[in-house]
Amino acid sequence: MSAAAKPFDDPAVEAVFNACPAAVKKRMLALRAMVFEVAASTPGVGELQETLKWGEPAYLTARSKSGSTIRMAPKKASHTQYALYFNCNTRLVDTFRTLFPTEFSYEGNRSIVFDTAKEVPAQALKFCIAMALTYHRNKAGAKI
Repeated sequence: MSAAAKPFDDPAVEAVFNACPAAVKKRMLALRAMVFEVAASTPGVGELQETLKWGEPAYLTARSKSGSTIRMAPKKASHTQYALYFNCNTRLVDTFRTLFPTEFSYEGNRSIVFDTAKEVPAQALKFCIAMALTYHRNKAGAKI
């Protein structure tokens, strides 16, 4: 993960993180840092826009339009689970499930679910994030 946390530009996004249970907040902040790290190190992605969609932190490639939106949120009715959400109209989660059948827990065709009691497989997750952030570019025939 990144050594220094990126400051929040939007107080409403920061408020969502601050409202999470402490253990979930810590893990979601680490995911947030990973999303920004992957975006910065993936050619063609460019700057991310951090905003709220459906009241959840969302990460968009607004300038480059290279990727599909990634959202994150704590799982309702759980104090230990949180998830990364992907557009369910893409084949992203199906592809992740094929590439990483045992590394993650999946929910349908829309999310990867994590638990604070388990370590996140960082390298596999970075690959998944890069795929999402380059989804539109790769649909057009480019490679990650």
